Amino acid sequence: MDKAGLVVVGASLAGLRAATAARRAGYDGPVTLIGAEPHLPYDRPPLSKAFLTDPDRTPPTLASAEALADLDIDVRLGEAATGLSTEDREVLIGGTAVPFGSLIIATGGAAIPLPGHGVHTLRTLDDARAIRARLATTSRAVIVGGGFIGAEIATALRERGAAVTIVEAAEVPLVRAVGPRMAAALAGLHARNGVDLRLSTAVRAITPDGAGSKVALSDGGVLDADLVIAGIGARPSVGWLEGSGVPLGDGVLCDRTLCAAPGIYAAGDVARWHNPLFETTMRLENWTSASAQAEAAARNAVAPGKATPFSAVPYFWSDWYGKRIQMVGVAADDVDLFGDPEDESWLALYRSGDRLVGALAVNQPGRIMKYRAHITRRSSWRDAADLAKAVAR
Repeated sequence: MDKAGLVVVGASLAGLRAATAARRAGYDGPVTLIGAEPHLPYDRPPLSKAFLTDPDRTPPTLASAEALADLDIDVRLGEAATGLSTEDREVLIGGTAVPFGSLIIATGGAAIPLPGHGVHTLRTLDDARAIRARLATTSRAVIVGGGFIGAEIATALRERGAAVTIVEAAEVPLVRAVGPRMAAALAGLHARNGVDLRLSTAVRAITPDGAGSKVALSDGGVLDADLVIAGIGARPSVGWLEGSGVPLGDGVLCDRTLCAAPGIYAAGDVARWHNPLFETTMRLENWTSASAQAEAAARNAVAPGKATPFSAVPYFWSDWYGKRIQMVGVAADDVDLFGDPEDESWLALYRSGDRLVGALAVNQPGRIMKYRAHITRRSSWRDAADLAKAVAR
């Protein structure tokens, strides 16, 4: 790597992990970490959980300014990248050019906005603070989108005693993440916890109504709300890369080593790469993948001659109504259920042919990682099913 050093664009989890991993790998050249937000790198999962409802919670910072200084990382916060020149090897921040020898793109994603009066999204620390400021006056909330973020917000609001309605355009929430059968099982948690779940329903308009809003639905219904939150997904933040020559397509397109172009790598929510374990391209939006992927990208960026493929078993977790939901691998059409979805604890195993490709568990934190190991080893579904049956006995 030349004297320009390593530049990491994006100062959330993936960007921070990439910058610190480069130092752990023995790289002693310049490292610059650029972040659009003014905040030090912070943890996003708590934003939809404890931080959202507890006014005394401090921001979930991942690293102090002192720790970053000790690693000799030049941190530039509140400065969004506006362009990239692959020919000149420069990241543009407004009118300033930051030269790089190697670059890691870790700009993550941005919440998809929903037009209408007073609609909030939850992606950033400032988003969480804005929602938290409204909770004292919220007795009726409408959440548009029944994904994991929407479910976690619904959980937090129900714990405060608010009436909550989730409006979901699909026939069942989370169908792409866990498949239709298991999505229906998870949807039952909402009903059992007093949430009004409106399925196959779209939002037509959100208009002001005093201090609140009226939410007009595609079925003709109208909901009154003190607070409206959109949880309809996120888009990878790649607008600043348009015209740069870096290949784009639902994220930054990378090879097996997370390389998108000579000397340019990507990690975290923004990276779409070829996952050798499943022999397909993936773009993952979860904490564990972002962390591991960033460390791999950093190692490959500072020692490209020794670059190795990055493979991963997707893993995410979510807390709903006092229950821990965990998923490893990917969903498939063939799924076998061990236990009753109306019970406190159950497990589902997904298979493709005779290979285990995924597992979904409710309140089985000690078991789920065993199935992650099975997927990593490309174990047969039969072996995993035998394990599930043995534990159930």
